[in-house]
Amino acid sequence: MTRTLHITIGTRPDRSGLEDTLAAIDEGEDVESKPSRLSIESLATFGRIFRPTNLKLLEAIVEHEPDSIRELARIVDRHPPEVTENVHELADYGLIELTDEGRAKRPTVWYDEFEFSGDVPLRGLDTGNDTPIAP
Repeated sequence: MTRTLHITIGTRPDRSGLEDTLAAIDEGEDVESKPSRLSIESLATFGRIFRPTNLKLLEAIVEHEPDSIRELARIVDRHPPEVTENVHELADYGLIELTDEGRAKRPTVWYDEFEFSGDVPLRGLDTGNDTPIAP
């Protein structure tokens, strides 16, 4: 089964029914699984997150399954402090997970592919910084 991260550009997530779902979980009821989603409000943020250096890191994590950020830095031939900064940004947006492995942090990717959707108007583009919207 392919695990997909659905990424929406330019919209806020639909949180209707969230309270009902959480109440059902609290009561021990089975709830239907929904696709994993990431909503990004601005095109500028999208460009920053999915810049080539970050895509290379994601690809290296999937292909080599490094045991630490330092090992990932060696794989992509970059300085560890730079890679650490990029990895933490990817983790902040939920694109990777960091697992404590002793004193090191192991980066992992939990999905197999991205699916992008959303409308990007050419007028009134929001090019400012924004913060991630939780999935």
